[in-house]
Amino acid sequence: MFERLKRLLIGRPMKSNELEGERLSKLKALAILSSDALSSVAYGTEQILLVLIAAGFTALWYSLPIALAVLGLLAILIISYRQTIFSYPSGGGAYIVAKDNLGKAPSLVAGGSLLVDYILTVAVSSSAGTDAITSAFPSLHDHRVLIALIMIIFLTILNLRGVTESASVLAIPIYLFVIAIFVLIVSGIIKYMSGGVHAAHPEFGAAVSNASLFLLLKAFSSGCSALTGVEAVSNAIPNFREPAAKNAAKTLLMMGLILGAMFTGITLLAYWFGIQPTEKSTVISQIAEATFGRGALYFIIQGVTAVILFLAANTAYSAFPLLAFMFAKDKYMPHMFMVRGDRLGFSNGILFLSIFSAILVIVFGGNTESLIPLYAVGVFIPFTLSQLGMMMRWVRLKPDGWVIKLAINTIGMLTTLSITLIFVITKFTQVWVIFIFLPLVVYVFYKIRAHYDNTADQLRINLQEDKPNPKGNTIIIPISGITRVVLNTVSYAKTLSNNVVAVYIGFDDESIAKMEKKWAEWDPGIRLIVLKSRYRSIMRPLMKFIQTVEWKKSAEDHITILIPQFVTKHWWENVLHNQTSIMMRAYFIRYKEVIVTTVPFHLKN
Repeated sequence: MFERLKRLLIGRPMKSNELEGERLSKLKALAILSSDALSSVAYGTEQILLVLIAAGFTALWYSLPIALAVLGLLAILIISYRQTIFSYPSGGGAYIVAKDNLGKAPSLVAGGSLLVDYILTVAVSSSAGTDAITSAFPSLHDHRVLIALIMIIFLTILNLRGVTESASVLAIPIYLFVIAIFVLIVSGIIKYMSGGVHAAHPEFGAAVSNASLFLLLKAFSSGCSALTGVEAVSNAIPNFREPAAKNAAKTLLMMGLILGAMFTGITLLAYWFGIQPTEKSTVISQIAEATFGRGALYFIIQGVTAVILFLAANTAYSAFPLLAFMFAKDKYMPHMFMVRGDRLGFSNGILFLSIFSAILVIVFGGNTESLIPLYAVGVFIPFTLSQLGMMMRWVRLKPDGWVIKLAINTIGMLTTLSITLIFVITKFTQVWVIFIFLPLVVYVFYKIRAHYDNTADQLRINLQEDKPNPKGNTIIIPISGITRVVLNTVSYAKTLSNNVVAVYIGFDDESIAKMEKKWAEWDPGIRLIVLKSRYRSIMRPLMKFIQTVEWKKSAEDHITILIPQFVTKHWWENVLHNQTSIMMRAYFIRYKEVIVTTVPFHLKN
């Protein structure tokens, strides 16, 4: 039943040689890798206005020069990451750049920041999409957590079905969003130019007495949240069709141009229309209502905005599993993240991302706005380390034109470092947790690597010196009665060794006597050892017996415990039995001198 449901949701298993067919064209890659960056148009301008409104309505004109500064930073990042793509065509972005040029610790900080950020991306995007829906339908506000969780489940299933299939499905709503926003921008500009806008807007250049430098820097750092997701293309180069690096670079440029144009248009319209941020209606919603009224076009724009905010999480689903694969390959994350699923995607990474983002949505009650600064800092730390790593690369290798390349990355590093410091200074109360959490994440990476190194050291053999050491075998069979399961186990045991004993643990004299009588009557050809347990424990007396046998026999014999176990035909029937065999296996497997084996007996019906 489980297998049928899995096939229905995920599809047929794919062969390994079908992997090439899972590569993405530029248009499909643009859809799934830029959804996070493009969706930030829905809240980037709003984040600037939310800060500026604290200084009064007049201060909102500052949104224009701040937006211009954000666009300048976007241009720097696009140029810088294009250089990264051509220098590191295998993908990995900031993690690989930092590992190659800055060392182990900076690379773990960069990669760890991105991994955490992708989890935050899914949580924030699903919640933001829910906000867009509840703006249009306020009656759904109380169900925001459920709506967000449903969208996370939908994206999980879609991505488990494979990269190409998810890209084919998601490309349509993402491009509809781009078209809708450009229709809104063009229509809004026409309405403003034709004098159809009657709302007052703040005078450009007006003096604002309480607009401090601190406030403006805070607004600028908030606006930089529109740049999250720019790095995703450089992380996911292996997903592109050949020539992968060239296609990734072109996709990154297209994303930058579209994002810049939409962000500029929305910011201008918000200023011209005199939009003020409110809790009940988003900036996009207010602009659309002012342009089209609450007609069909308004609800279409709200609908596609909600969809793109949900689908912004898909950038994380594309980038997180690949980055987790690279960490696992370097032994900083569990090896399970290197395993491809039935549909050739890294399904364990997808499931891990979904579970932790869903936990965040539940913990924050679907209101994850407070996570946006943390989310942005999580991006700008790897931005900075990536730029610094590229600077070190140019200085070390000195390729043709390296001075210009160094200058570009130097400007990028100084800019992103400044943004990171501005975030920390202006929003310390919201981002302080990263200074505790990120070191803990890096510490976990080191512990995982130490475990794998230690395991490898203990498992490694010398091919010339280490040879098999044959020994005898003493077999112990714990039993609770005489059944076909025990018969099956005894029959198997006698093919392995002549030194076989069965052990029965009784709780009272009557049951012990009854068992001894039945055993003598059956006479299977092996000795029965009877132990009495005064405290009704099975494990303790059995363990004492095994330790005694081990002390006497371990020098010349292996000690093997054969555990009889019957297997039910239906999974739910397991609940009806006490599972003592499973508990025994879990208990005895910890003892290094004991071999534990389960001998199954399958029930027919």
